Amino acid sequence: QVQLVESGGGLVQPGGSLRLSCAVSGSIFSINNMAWYRQAPGKERELVASISWSVGNRYYADSVKGRFTISRDSARLTMYLQMSSLKPEDTHVYYCYLRTATSSTYWGQGTQVTVSS
Repeated sequence: QVQLVESGGGLVQPGGSLRLSCAVSGSIFSINNMAWYRQAPGKERELVASISWSVGNRYYADSVKGRFTISRDSARLTMYLQMSSLKPEDTHVYYCYLRTATSSTYWGQGTQVTVSS
């Protein structure tokens, strides 16, 4: 069974930085792409950034361009989200997402990021 385990969330002051990690475990044949989503209470989950696993093509939401960087370590089956210049509006639960080459999808349990002074 495939599991995604996020880590790295927490409380940070505005302007600060955090790095989220998403480790993939279990039996998986081929990853097509992975992504980070985020969700605030009462709002829909939104795509923050995505990365194609083999080529490394990246996509960023306009709200995080220039501040967030998505990356992956293929050998460790881990994806990262480096978040800098954090703003209070970045406060969300952040979720890791994976889609396989056969279009199966998986979600992590979420990690809370709070940006507040």
